[in-house]
Amino acid sequence: METRDGVWLMPCALFLILSFVSQPSMAADSISVNETISGDKTIVSSGEVFRLGFFRPGKATSSKHYIGIWYNKVSDQTVVWVANRDAPISDPSASALKFSNGNLVLLNESRIPVWSTNISSTPLGSLRATIQDDGNFVLKNGPNSSKPLWQSFDFPTDTWLPGSKLGRNDTTKQTQSLTAWKNPEDPGSGLFSLELDPNGTSAYFIMWNRTRQYWSSGPWVDNMFSLVPEMRLNYLYNFSFVTANNESYFTYSMYNASVISRFVMDVSGQAKQFTWLESSKQWNLFWGQPRQQCEVYALCGAFGSCTENSSPICSCVTGFEPKSSLEWDLKEYSGGCRRKTKLACENPVPSGGADRFLLEPYMKLPDPSQSMAVANDRDCESLCLRNCSCIAYSYKDRRCEIWSGDLLDMRKQSPSDPGTRSLYLRLAASEFSSRKRNTGMIIGIVVGSAAVLATVLAVLFLLLRRRRIVGKGKTVEGSLVAFEYRDLQNATKNFSHKLGGGGFGSVFKGSLADSTIVAVKKLESVSQGEKQFRTEVSTIGTIQHVNLIRLRGFCSEGSKKLLVYDYMPNGSLDAHLFHDKVLDWKTRYQIAVGTARGLAYLHEKCRECIVHCDIKPENILLDAQFCPKVADFGLAKLFGREFSRVLTTMRGTRGYLAPEWISGVAITAKADVFSYGMMLFEFVSGRRNSEQSEDGTIKFFPSLVANTMSEEGDIRSLLDSKLQGNADVEELKKLCNVACWCIQDEEVQRPSMSNIVQILEGVLEVNKPPMPRSLLAFNDSHEHLVFFTESSSSSSSNQNSKTSSTTSSSQAKSSTSTTSSSNAA
Repeated sequence: METRDGVWLMPCALFLILSFVSQPSMAADSISVNETISGDKTIVSSGEVFRLGFFRPGKATSSKHYIGIWYNKVSDQTVVWVANRDAPISDPSASALKFSNGNLVLLNESRIPVWSTNISSTPLGSLRATIQDDGNFVLKNGPNSSKPLWQSFDFPTDTWLPGSKLGRNDTTKQTQSLTAWKNPEDPGSGLFSLELDPNGTSAYFIMWNRTRQYWSSGPWVDNMFSLVPEMRLNYLYNFSFVTANNESYFTYSMYNASVISRFVMDVSGQAKQFTWLESSKQWNLFWGQPRQQCEVYALCGAFGSCTENSSPICSCVTGFEPKSSLEWDLKEYSGGCRRKTKLACENPVPSGGADRFLLEPYMKLPDPSQSMAVANDRDCESLCLRNCSCIAYSYKDRRCEIWSGDLLDMRKQSPSDPGTRSLYLRLAASEFSSRKRNTGMIIGIVVGSAAVLATVLAVLFLLLRRRRIVGKGKTVEGSLVAFEYRDLQNATKNFSHKLGGGGFGSVFKGSLADSTIVAVKKLESVSQGEKQFRTEVSTIGTIQHVNLIRLRGFCSEGSKKLLVYDYMPNGSLDAHLFHDKVLDWKTRYQIAVGTARGLAYLHEKCRECIVHCDIKPENILLDAQFCPKVADFGLAKLFGREFSRVLTTMRGTRGYLAPEWISGVAITAKADVFSYGMMLFEFVSGRRNSEQSEDGTIKFFPSLVANTMSEEGDIRSLLDSKLQGNADVEELKKLCNVACWCIQDEEVQRPSMSNIVQILEGVLEVNKPPMPRSLLAFNDSHEHLVFFTESSSSSSSNQNSKTSSTTSSSQAKSSTSTTSSSNAA
C-alpha cells in the first residue's frame, strides 16, 4: 500500500471488488448448467414477483427443508409450489439444486437425489431453468427455445395460479390436479385433492384419498360451472374451460394484473380462492367450497366426530383418544382416534366382563358395512355382540345396520337435522366401570352441594314468581314466553296504539308490567293448529342474530294468535325513505349491509333454510342506533296455504315479488334476493320504484338504473335529491350493480345473500350486470311488469283482483288495478 499525506491508498482493483461486494445485489432469475442453489441462495423472477429457494414451513424450529416457490412481495410467506414435498432434506447448506445428466436434480445432504425433473437427456451446455413472473418454473434448452422441456405448471402441488391449467391430456396421459398439504407445517401430499372428472365430463371433483368424491362443480355450461353460480358475480377473474387437441382443462386469468390471487386445495379439505389485501397485510377469502367444514369427507379420521362451529371442530367419540396429539394440535385430524381400552373379545385372557354398547345420540352416520332385517333392537345388539369385528350398530324400523373396521365421516347433529340417528358404540366393560366411578364422584359432589343448591332454587323460585307477576307468561323454551291473551290485552291498553298493519296482521305498541316496551302482532287467519303453531314459533324464537328482530314470546288461545317482539324506537325503514325523515348515505349503506347479513343468516346459517317471502322496507325495523332488524321472518310457514292470499292482498305501488311467484315454480331463497334488490333501488332513489307522472306515463326506477349502468351514464343522477349529492360514488355504484344482479329474471343468475354481504363489505368484486329481459320489455312496451301482484279489494272472498302479467314484449298484455299510495306492513 502507498500513502499520500497520511492517507492510505487502496489498489484500484481491490477497491472495485469491495465496492461491488458491499452493494446489495439482485438475485438472478435463473440457473444454468454450472450453477447450483444451496443454503440461503435464491433466484427471483425478473419482475420480483416470485422467489425460489429452500424454505422451512410453519415454525422456524422445523428441521425439514424444501425447495419451493413463494411470493416475493407478500409479507406473509406463502408457498405456491414445492418440489420435494414428500422428501424433505435436513441441511440446505449441504444439499443442492443443480443440473445432472440433462435434468434439474435436488441432492440431499448425503448427495442422494430426492427429486428430479425426469426428462429425456439434453445437451448440458444449453439448459437453463428460470422462475417467471407468473410463478412458473421453466426448464428450456437455450434462451431462444419457445417450448419448455419441463415446467412446474404441469406439476402443481396445492396451489393453482392464474395462467396455469387443471385438467388432462388424453394423448400424453398427463393430468394436473391439486393435492392439499398434510398440515400447515408439512407440505407432504395430504388426503384431499381437486381434479377433473376421470370419467370424461367437464366437472371437477374434490376427493378424499382419491377414492371418495364429496363435492362437485357440476359440468361447464354457459361459461360457468353449473353448481358454482358465483362465477357470474365477479370482474376479477376471466375463466375459461378449453377442450382441444385431445386436451381438456380449466384455466383463469386476472382482469387486473396488479391483483395477487391464488386458488388452493386447503388442508381443511376445502377448495379456496384468496386475494391479497396489502392494506391489512393478509389473505382474504374470496370463495370456498364446500361451505360447511363438516361436509368434508372423513375430516376427523377414524372414530373422530365433526361438530360444525365448534372449537376444535373434531373430537374423538367416547372411549377413544387422538392417535397423535401433536397432529391434532396442528389441526391435522386425518390420523383419527384409537381405543383407550381393548375389547374383551380381542384379549386372550379377557377381564372385566363382556363388551357393552354406549349410546351416541344425534349422529350423521357413515355408510354401514352390513344391513339386515331383525325383529327388534335386542336382536340387533346380539348380532353385533357375537361378531368381534362388529364395532357399532344402529337400529331403526326393524333394520339392523352394523359397522366393521374404522368409523369414518361421523358428524354431531341436532335432533331436528335430517338423517340424524343414534349409534351404539362397542366399548370394553372397564370403560363403563370408570364411568360408574365418575358417577359416584359426581353424586358426592352433588350431595355436598345440596345446601347451596337449595338456596339457589329458592332464589330462582322467587325470581320466577316475580316474572310471572311481571310478564304474566310462562317460559316454554329458552327465553321465549307464552303469554295469556288478557295480559297482552292489558299491556297494549286493549290494542289501542296501532303501529302498523299488513297482510300478516296488525302491530300494536305495548308495555309489560316491568315497563318493558314491546310490539305485539295480532296474526290473522293462521291456518295451523295449536301444536304446530307452538312448534313453528319455538323454532323462530331460537333464531338469534343482531340483524333479526327478537321474538320475546307468543300467545295461542284458540283462534287468537299473537307474537311479542322487541320494540324498535325508530320504526320501519319506509318511514325514513319515503317521508319527511332523511337518512344520510352512510346510514342507508349500513342498513343495506345489515339487512343482507340478516337474510344470509336465515338462508344459510339456520338448521333449515328460512325464506322470508316478504322483504320490503316496511319489514325492516330500526333500533335506536338505526341498526336494521329484519321482521316477520318465518311467518310464511305459519300461514300455510293462506300465504298466497297474504301476497295477493298486499297493496302498493311497484312491489317486491319475484317473477316465480306468478309463474308457479318452486320458491327458493332467490325470491328474497329479488325482493332485496328491488328494495336497494329505493335506498338509492329515496322513493318508490314506480311512479305515475302527470301525463299518465309510468316511471320505473329500476329500468332507469339499468340503462344508466349499461350506458355508463352519470350515476349521481340516480341519487335521492334529498341527499344533495352527498354519497360515496363507489358505494353508490356497488349498490346499483348489486340491485341489478338481484332482479335477474333467472334465479340462478342472482347472487346468494352471503355473496351480497361480501360484495357490500368489499370482500368480493362484482362485474357489470346484464339488462334483465323484463326491463327490456318495459322499455319496449311501457307496460306493467311481473314484479308485483295487487288487488283492488280484500274485503270479499269474491274480490275482482287483477294481476300484472307482462314479462316480455311478446306476451299478452293485461291491465292492472289501481294502486294505493303506500304499501301495507
